[in-house]
Amino acid sequence: MDKQLIANLGPLALLAGTWEGDKGDDIAPDENPTEIENNKYRERLVLEPFGPVNNHAQTLYGLRYSTTVWRLDQESPFHEESGYWLWDPAKKQALKCFIVPRGVAVIAGSTVEPDAREFQLVADVGSETYGICSNKFLDEEFKTVRYELKISIHDENSFSYEQDTQLQIKGQEKLFHHTDKNTLKRV
Repeated sequence: MDKQLIANLGPLALLAGTWEGDKGDDIAPDENPTEIENNKYRERLVLEPFGPVNNHAQTLYGLRYSTTVWRLDQESPFHEESGYWLWDPAKKQALKCFIVPRGVAVIAGSTVEPDAREFQLVADVGSETYGICSNKFLDEEFKTVRYELKISIHDENSFSYEQDTQLQIKGQEKLFHHTDKNTLKRV
């Protein structure tokens, strides 16, 4: 990999590469949305460096990414997403921009120090900067109102994440916390 490009990725630098993990834990609404299912999963995540991207005075560096997730007992994936992790060194902003083929797009972000080994990104429905957009069905039935992602980089060959996608499910007063967590190893 291009060492200069990696050097410009700030807190995202150690994430560049291909990762796998088989200790995933997914807490999600069951087919009956008043019940909960717990899916154990494995995943493959590919993060490819690119940049710079210039927006007039702003310069971004990033990781193009795709992730595929399989239940441990199945061969077909049950979740995929693709997008970009971005770093704005001047504003110290880390972002994750992604789309899920269920019709949800998210831009999550926050202020992060360039050498951070642990950080959190957040998006809220209705935000004009770090926000969430869903298709009409999901907006009415399973509205995503908040997305939180915590990254913990253990060393150059291991990191973990905890993700909390907060859903307002039609007919339920309390928010549902759809959570995912896994530890990934570099391959």
